[in-house]
Amino acid sequence: MNLAAATAHNTLDVESIRADFPALQQQISGHPLAYLDNGASTQKPASVIDTVAEFYRHDNANVHRGVHTLSQRATDRFEAARSTTRKFINAASDTEIIFTSGTTAAINLVAHSFVRAQFKPGDEVIVSMLEHHSNIVPWQLLEQELGLVLKVIPINERGELDYQAYRSLLSERTRLVAVSQLSNALGTITPLQQIIDDAHAAGAKVLVDGAQAVAHTPVDVQALDCDFYALSSHKIFGPTGVGVLYGKESLLDAMPPWQGGGDMISVVSFSGTQFNELPFKFEAGTPNIAGVIGFAAALDYVSAVGLTDIAAHETQLLEYATGEMLQIEGLQVIGTAAEKASILSFRIEGAHASDIGTLLDHQGVAIRVGHHCAMPVMEFFGLNATARASMAMYNNRADIDALVAATKKAATMLR
Repeated sequence: MNLAAATAHNTLDVESIRADFPALQQQISGHPLAYLDNGASTQKPASVIDTVAEFYRHDNANVHRGVHTLSQRATDRFEAARSTTRKFINAASDTEIIFTSGTTAAINLVAHSFVRAQFKPGDEVIVSMLEHHSNIVPWQLLEQELGLVLKVIPINERGELDYQAYRSLLSERTRLVAVSQLSNALGTITPLQQIIDDAHAAGAKVLVDGAQAVAHTPVDVQALDCDFYALSSHKIFGPTGVGVLYGKESLLDAMPPWQGGGDMISVVSFSGTQFNELPFKFEAGTPNIAGVIGFAAALDYVSAVGLTDIAAHETQLLEYATGEMLQIEGLQVIGTAAEKASILSFRIEGAHASDIGTLLDHQGVAIRVGHHCAMPVMEFFGLNATARASMAMYNNRADIDALVAATKKAATMLR
């Protein structure tokens, strides 16, 4: 697909987009691949793959440390990627963009630098039952270490947050609310703006886990007024091993470094060390340079396609998939929130999720099965696992038809 031409499209040219993704052109077990595991990781367009390869062929060098040409070129491209990221989520400054290894590392950075440095016993952190383990376990560790109090927003049978319960959990002791924008297990879209506004009214800061949301909806961190926002490259068609922590500059400025090493310092001596300025004081060691540059190429690709059109396309696919899958005898959709996106989790009476996933794979359909690193959600619904089909901009009705046909066959075999 011509990226410049894509900006003129009001609707997606899905077949043109699919042609840009080499992995989608293969067959699995003699069937065309229907890749519906995008909630775990997205495929990469040729432009991203070529950008990473081109970097290693021509510009491979360390950043911020060399005066030779290759190092200067690598540094320029790395910092240009920071600017691309800033624009993509509308941060106020490049200094508010911290590159990490992923969403997990970004959340842990907040836990260990912001929370550990400033919170005291009895201070409260609120999370929701919808959270990925990455947004639960760091707070549990600090609960044990610092004496924090962890509170949990419950959900209802549709997989929606109990908003009145959330409001009742807020108190003068609430210091941080850490919530996902889009549930990876159910597809539930949380009422993020209300959550942020009510948290701020109570005097708390807000960390948003945007790993699932950022590939499916436009994100404007200034409009949201969130204090921190975490995301991963590989969820939005970029390389693995790259993530971002956005933080308001005033907060990041006051936070101590989390890790020590090269590039996060300005002066080191045995009489004392002076730390580097933002954003570098949080980027110890050699970063995933090629990955960051590839991530910027992915953001350019998504921007050219247009997230508004992507969201509309995926909404239509989800509605079609839900209607077709519900025709299968014994199938139950898990997570039926009024506001949801891109994810269809289901179970089949009498069938184990792993068996479903294996049989679908034999028919060329790639889905995810298990607890999706969201075991509290599974516990709430009384399940050990679900099968999860998650959609992206390159999926089409043929992929959904393959999912439905394969699931019908699996259901017949397993019941």
